[in-house]
Amino acid sequence: MSERWARTLLSTYRLAGAVAYPLVGGYVAWRSTRGKEEAGRRRERYGFTAIARPRGPIVWMHAASVGETNAVVPLIERIVGYGIGVVMTTGTVTSARVVKERLGDRVIHQYVPLDLKPAVSRFLSHWSPDLAIIAESEIWPMTILELGARRVPQVLVNGRLSDRSFAAWKKRNHLAEALLENLAHVVAQSETDGERFTALGARPVTVSGNLKVDTDPPLVDQACLARIGGEIGARPSWAAVSTHEGEEAVAADVHALLKSRHPDILTIIVPRHPERGDALLARFAEKGLKVARRSRDEPVTPDTDILLGDTIGEMGLYLRLTEIAFVGRSLLAEGGQNPLEPAMLDTAVLSGKNVQNFRDAYQQLIERGGARLVHDRDMLAGAVNFLLNNEGKRREMIVAGRAAVEDMRGALATTLRALEPYIQPLIVKARLEDASARRR
Repeated sequence: MSERWARTLLSTYRLAGAVAYPLVGGYVAWRSTRGKEEAGRRRERYGFTAIARPRGPIVWMHAASVGETNAVVPLIERIVGYGIGVVMTTGTVTSARVVKERLGDRVIHQYVPLDLKPAVSRFLSHWSPDLAIIAESEIWPMTILELGARRVPQVLVNGRLSDRSFAAWKKRNHLAEALLENLAHVVAQSETDGERFTALGARPVTVSGNLKVDTDPPLVDQACLARIGGEIGARPSWAAVSTHEGEEAVAADVHALLKSRHPDILTIIVPRHPERGDALLARFAEKGLKVARRSRDEPVTPDTDILLGDTIGEMGLYLRLTEIAFVGRSLLAEGGQNPLEPAMLDTAVLSGKNVQNFRDAYQQLIERGGARLVHDRDMLAGAVNFLLNNEGKRREMIVAGRAAVEDMRGALATTLRALEPYIQPLIVKARLEDASARRR
């Protein structure tokens, strides 16, 4: 693709978005009926808001979903601590809940506007941000172009490009360059990510490590943890978390294989998409397994085979109930899921071999002995059985995983250094405006 065609394509995208804008109302309404949008806040997706812009400098921080939101919370806390206002946008109802729980009224939360010119322009005209910080891999053409046209510095933090995304952008390298040239700085998760962003035309690029390592472990309701932990008692247990289609069936098969050696074993299954709970319950019932659903607050009784974690925001609970965790989207699906939370919460980490999206984190965990890869159902069953039977080896993996996480810390400090040229003028501006307001 030539540079000329890339510019033409972006112009066409801009025009197509303007034409499509009046037609997207039905789609947003449909998402609302499925619980994917807050009905009372749908207008935010078009850039409308009932909240006045506060006085002083504003940073627009965007994180798509729960994982990205949790990752940038410490960064946001630092920025707010400088006296700078933050408008935080997310794309999901669950991530909005996380913002409310973890940041409260210290930030203004809005749902991210649709990547259509009228919506983005309205949002930017109202909030008039002095700096835009985008988390991970959210590359929205219209948003990037509109920010660029308004000369608003844009910084991508915790940047990541999966194998698939990089291959797709590489085929459209002029298009990637036309977009990435609008970014003032890219702060990448790993050396590989940094090299990929550089190859696509981003300048400058800093490698920070993963911001998720510098977050605190997910919180837990201590009373709930004590109650369910008491119900489980001394039973041997393991968890399959962040599982995708087909991996729950594998976990159920592993449970059956392990039950011959551990008659009272409990398997905790936490699907990546909890709305699949009804379907999973039916499949487990076909296998003759007794299930306790967390979404219904059903107790774990001595004959419960599976605790089905079909809730959102309780990973901290599930991982604290066991010392062995298989991390999904890695055996039958591709890409993997983040292994850092399980390692932080003192579990021996197991995973399939398809972990391309978290290659760097897994490499460091495996090198330290905190994680092991398995290739199929039988190998997973064997690994869980081995760890259940060998407390010493299990503890070694747990300690090694925790040490690996500690060694990976430092991304927040590196990110703050990269942001300093953009943040420091806003700190000065905030102080001057505050002093001026006090004199009045």
